Amino acid sequence: MKIAVVAANGKAGKLITNEAVERGLDVTAIVRSENKTKATQVIQKDLFDLTKEDIAEFDVIIDAFGQPDQDKLDQHSKSLALLSDLVSHSDQRLLIIGGAGSLFVDEAHTMRLVDSPDFPEMFKKTALAQTKTLNEIQERNDVLWTFISPAPDFQVDGERTGEYQISDDEVIGTSVSYADYAIAMVDEAIEGNHIQKRFAVFSK
Repeated sequence: MKIAVVAANGKAGKLITNEAVERGLDVTAIVRSENKTKATQVIQKDLFDLTKEDIAEFDVIIDAFGQPDQDKLDQHSKSLALLSDLVSHSDQRLLIIGGAGSLFVDEAHTMRLVDSPDFPEMFKKTALAQTKTLNEIQERNDVLWTFISPAPDFQVDGERTGEYQISDDEVIGTSVSYADYAIAMVDEAIEGNHIQKRFAVFSK
């Protein structure tokens, strides 16, 4: 299995890349600038310049792209559309780092986290942009996608416990570390248990 991580220098991308390398997988980091991961195979290219030929050899492409700039949130949709088109009608799988805002807070699935009264206003635009990408990828029957949401409290410096629990669409916990999320992402890359599905990762 050959894995490529897009935006591998990012906070989540770096941990996912390193996790995959440490497990002995064949990993290529796709980065815009100098590689800062443990991957020895590198494609130095902007995500928006990638071509089918660039990623043709990979079985799994992990989309770790994130855009914190509030004026460029449309890049979430644009980048996902591009990557989806590159793997369309192929056996390549596309794993996507999603957001927590689209998770439901009730069993009846009547309220998403982003719509709940206590959701922080400062994160709402980003959460809605990431929710939009989930809606868009769910319409892509031509792509073998998996959308992986973290728990609401996604902890950059959280402990790597080596354990996690998952849900399909509901909030079942409060937090998860980037390190444990990376484990879940690499597990999914290897096992492929959630093709054309979304799941969420929480601390155990």
